[in-house]
Amino acid sequence: MEQRVLGGRYLLKDKVGTGGMATVYRAQDQVLDRTVAVKIMLPQYAGDATFAARFKQEAQAAAGLSSPYIVGVYDWGKDGDTYYIVMEYLRGTDLKSGIKSHGALDPKKVAQIGSQISSALSVAHKHEIIHRDIKPQNIMVLPDGNIKVMDFGIARAKNSHLTQDNNVLGTAHYVSPEQTRGQDLGPTSDIYSLGVVMYECATGRVPFDGDDAISVALKQVNELPIPPSQINSGVDADLERIILKCMEKDPTNRFQTADELRQVLNSYLSGRAVNVSEPTRIIGAPGELGATKTRELSDQTRAMVRPVSGVSGQNTARSSVSGSTGSYEVEEPKSNKNKIIAAVVAAVAVIGIVVAFATGLFGGEQVTVPDVLGKDQQTAVELIKEAGLEVGTIDQSYNDDVDEGKVAEQTPNGNTKKTKGTKVNLVISKGPKPSEKVEVPKLVGLTKDQAEAALASVGLKGNASEEANEADEGQVFEQGTEAGKEVAKGTTISYKVSSGPDTTSVPDLTDMTEAQARNALDMAGFGVDVSYQENDSVTEGTVISWNPSGKQKPGATITVVIAKKSGKATVPGNLYGKSISAAVTALNNAGFYNIGFCDQNGNPVSGNEDATVTGVSPTGKQSTDSTITLTVALSGSGSGSGTSTGDDSGTTN
Repeated sequence: MEQRVLGGRYLLKDKVGTGGMATVYRAQDQVLDRTVAVKIMLPQYAGDATFAARFKQEAQAAAGLSSPYIVGVYDWGKDGDTYYIVMEYLRGTDLKSGIKSHGALDPKKVAQIGSQISSALSVAHKHEIIHRDIKPQNIMVLPDGNIKVMDFGIARAKNSHLTQDNNVLGTAHYVSPEQTRGQDLGPTSDIYSLGVVMYECATGRVPFDGDDAISVALKQVNELPIPPSQINSGVDADLERIILKCMEKDPTNRFQTADELRQVLNSYLSGRAVNVSEPTRIIGAPGELGATKTRELSDQTRAMVRPVSGVSGQNTARSSVSGSTGSYEVEEPKSNKNKIIAAVVAAVAVIGIVVAFATGLFGGEQVTVPDVLGKDQQTAVELIKEAGLEVGTIDQSYNDDVDEGKVAEQTPNGNTKKTKGTKVNLVISKGPKPSEKVEVPKLVGLTKDQAEAALASVGLKGNASEEANEADEGQVFEQGTEAGKEVAKGTTISYKVSSGPDTTSVPDLTDMTEAQARNALDMAGFGVDVSYQENDSVTEGTVISWNPSGKQKPGATITVVIAKKSGKATVPGNLYGKSISAAVTALNNAGFYNIGFCDQNGNPVSGNEDATVTGVSPTGKQSTDSTITLTVALSGSGSGSGTSTGDDSGTTN
């Protein structure tokens, strides 16, 4: 597929699954450099305001749930016309596939899975969120054996206006009796579904099966499950009672909270005593002691039923239910008359529920509800009336996704069958909700922390940047939107924070010539002041030192000291005993050219005489313009007795 980036951040890699209203992709979070799962609403739903609202609600609800057994939601948003949710990417297999591959699981493993799912549901229920679709396909088994509950796609927060939906949701094999009948759901509905999941884990098969969803759903209402131990003898009595208590037809007979169920399962896992009552073994007829609510039907439904042939007082009422060996039986009536009544009522129940599934109503002409989402109010009203329906309440609300004056929501949904004359309630969009206006506070003179606090106090956001300025370091010296101006709440206000006066680093001038130093300082924006200093240890014409160094304001003058020759040299100290010509050569090589000669009495003599040097004056470091006088001893004059006039080296060899 062509690579696509959502939200400027999530690079889609490959498709990993498709659900009823969304497709899931493996993706790369380019900011945090991690693999994530991105759930994208299918295109046919993206333009539907109701589905879009549900999709966003799913993200907001799931993002608030934190549990090691719930798939984490990291982010959500809208990119163009695409709604997406960013979730934790899981490696593993779903529980349904695991059961198909391995069959029934070990009882302890069943309890462990049930405990972890209970823990996840406990967190959701505390947030008033009912999952509504607990099934093995939505349970991911990780490589370490732990599980995570996935897909809150049809979950609803109790306080959401989207809960008013009569559609039967979920998968028929796992839905509770009350969910089958479209009744309001609570935490115990999820507990029933979890009981079915544990039943399947323990036995390798679902408790109720059939050729279609309706027949399975009818069994959820009317039949009791075969005890798991009769399918898998490895299921012990304690685990069986826990599972069957979860699957009680009457919600009040089940575990009342997911946390209660979790604690019981943990007790079972630790080998402690499990105090769970025996399950209900009778589904009584309506009106009889012990009858469950699942058999209560309206008078209108009963009136639709006709007597069926073959129902007589001779029919046995102790036939086992759904293949049961007899542990779960229908109560035997006390008379033939009661038998007939029970049989007829049973038929009424079946037909009534079938009618409820097929039409959603108990009688009356059925018509199709028109889909009026996105249409203007007048058109919507006309279409509803033309369909033989009535217009119910018409409310208005702000909606970011639907244009003003258009229908944003309808109840019941379009393209569903309803009794003629049913009221259709509408919600008309008022357009995007106008933003609240607030005044921008004065930020100049504050520190960054103070500026952020001032903005947050009125519902604004800050965007700080640093810049050199004469203001004190860390102080705000400029704001993008002037103080006192009204802006929408949530607006981002840019401002600048001083990093201190503008400075530039003085370049390193070591070993540079004067020309190189001048060029480097000029390029850095500094002025130059050059001075010269005699220094024979540094190459003539190169930098000895510069001042100031470090960071300085642009334009500052940098004083550079350049080395020059001193004009002095050291008189050679090894001239004693040399001939005049050798001594003169050594002095010339050292830079001395003014040379005088004298005898041992100080009388001038010619430098051309045959003599040896017995003394030098002056010695040490001298100006090369100085006259160096050599004391010489003429031949035959006792040259060995002469002493130097100043050369410490003038001693007899």
